[in-house]
Amino acid sequence: MLKKRLSLLLSILSILFLVTACNNSGGNSADDTENKENEKTEVTLTDAKGEVTIPANPKKIIAPYLEDSLVALGVKPAAQWSTGTSVLDYLQPELKGVPKIGWDMPLEQVINNNPDLIIFSSPSAIQKGQYEEYKKIAPTYVFKDEISSDWRKQLTQMGEILSKQDEAKAALSDYEKKAADAKSNIQTAIGDQTVAIIWVMADKFYLMEHNRFSANVLYNDLGINQPEFVKNLGDAAVQWDPIALEKLPEIKADHIFLISKKGEAGLDLLSKSSIWKGLDAVKNGHVYEMNDPSYWTINGLVASEKTIDDVQKALVK
Repeated sequence: MLKKRLSLLLSILSILFLVTACNNSGGNSADDTENKENEKTEVTLTDAKGEVTIPANPKKIIAPYLEDSLVALGVKPAAQWSTGTSVLDYLQPELKGVPKIGWDMPLEQVINNNPDLIIFSSPSAIQKGQYEEYKKIAPTYVFKDEISSDWRKQLTQMGEILSKQDEAKAALSDYEKKAADAKSNIQTAIGDQTVAIIWVMADKFYLMEHNRFSANVLYNDLGINQPEFVKNLGDAAVQWDPIALEKLPEIKADHIFLISKKGEAGLDLLSKSSIWKGLDAVKNGHVYEMNDPSYWTINGLVASEKTIDDVQKALVK
């Protein structure tokens, strides 16, 4: 009887040993595969130039005029876009201390910043046909125009480039919720009243079409009504012509956002103009001066969020 019990016990132990060995073998295989994936040092993507191999987890990135997408993903670039002393002002809380690099990406400046990845917003953003020279400095990714011109697509693609797909999805989801909440608040506040955006630069006035810069946010994300005059402008064209002061009454907007830097000559012209003073929006106190145009005149998630905040502050009482 004892021998039978011992024999049975040994059989059970043998089975348990085999099962455990099999499980450990399978587990190690899965772990090895996962570790190999995590250890991947390069990825191959398709950009405007064809196939390009880039670092899987780049640490020093230069992506001039694409910094909005980087910041939205929690990434600080090695250097930031500038023209003269000007930078993207609205991003400076996140980019404080980041060195400047010229808008035309001088090769010497690029080399001095020692990037491990260079990203251009489009083929036309590469100056002097120096694509091959940039490639010698670091792997270079070039956005397709149709991707970089739509900030949602741009952010999604940037997430893929930087292996931050989850972060990109989360940022977009948060934005859509913010826009939906603001849309409801604004609808309650102004109903079907119309809004126009005028950018004052020097002594010129530029009326934004429905899909140019921050107008995209107001008309498409927030559902604010366009004046008929703006509707008739159609899509934004590459050539953006100013509107004459004398034509401003034709806009017939209930509310006007006036975008400019402080001290622009056009602001002084408006303050002295009987034409301007005669507009219904002016007489009703429905003109809102935005003295930081940097995020009103660019496409990006962070810029769009700041625009939403401004619009709600102005229209929702």
